[in-house]
Amino acid sequence: MSDITRVALDAMGGDNAPAEIVKGAVAAVKKQKGIKIYLTGKEDVLKKELSAYTYPEEMIEIVPATEVIETAEPPVMAIRKKKDSSIVVAMNLVKQGKADAFVSAGSSGAVLVGGQVLVGRIKGVERPPLAPLIPTEKGVSLLIDCGANVDARPSHLVQFARMGSIYMESVLGRKNPTVGIVNIGAEEEKGNALVKETFPLLKECKDINFVGSVEARDIPSGNVDVIVCEAFAGNVILKLYEGLGATLIKKIKKGLMSSLRSKIGALLIKPALKATLKDFDASQYGGAPLLGLKGLVVKTHGNATANEVCNSIVQCVTFKEQRINEKIQEAVQSQEEKKES
Repeated sequence: MSDITRVALDAMGGDNAPAEIVKGAVAAVKKQKGIKIYLTGKEDVLKKELSAYTYPEEMIEIVPATEVIETAEPPVMAIRKKKDSSIVVAMNLVKQGKADAFVSAGSSGAVLVGGQVLVGRIKGVERPPLAPLIPTEKGVSLLIDCGANVDARPSHLVQFARMGSIYMESVLGRKNPTVGIVNIGAEEEKGNALVKETFPLLKECKDINFVGSVEARDIPSGNVDVIVCEAFAGNVILKLYEGLGATLIKKIKKGLMSSLRSKIGALLIKPALKATLKDFDASQYGGAPLLGLKGLVVKTHGNATANEVCNSIVQCVTFKEQRINEKIQEAVQSQEEKKES
């Protein structure tokens, strides 16, 4: 296996493209050795952006793409028609084996569709879920799915639990990670039809550490390592999490600046407060991988800045080193063999 992790980066996707995307790419190759980045996008624009930086030039290469898929475009149509878009060109690099991973802050729909159509699913994976790490009192938990499958079936959620467990054990080093299903109460008989049908299936799984239901209010405490849900609930949890976190930070800062006494206090607690707030900055954990594909696809926030882009690129190194795709493939194949026997 090559020591170089090759990342195809959609340089034209996202609210802050291409400036913050390029800045993040430069930061990544400076931060960690062994990363080669293919920037896909408009060549003249990207050359101009790169000219502002000093970096190991052999580690960043521009791959021209003349089109851009906008957020509002129908994703299926966009992937089919805009074959020279920065997203499609970058994903094809992964499909052709020229890149190990794909990263984008662009259209979520296009990334999800392109991931399945171009990169392709691992055989036996029913639906690939988006799985971001979210900050908690005990560190981080994996929220799976947060936006890919709004009409998931029980069998999908069981696969999400397995893939999420593999991710947490391999990437975060959590031995025998705990798994919980999002519910409106702790009792097994509570929940909608999907949760009620999935709960006993998860209980029967001997290869995961299922601990039962997890209510939304318990998620920030980090009681479980893997939080399983369908994409509608997951996306609501994620967006509320982000919005509430940003609001609390604003309120804290405003309160600390409200009087002379509070300003003096703010100076005294600033180092400790800064360190605490950093733990709840989701951008430091990178993007959300789309698990269960033949190659690594990572979706970062649409408003991602250079820091999040950099961390999304760097996390691809760990993903490759820990053979996440291979481990998921082995787990899925093992389950398929059990069904047949």
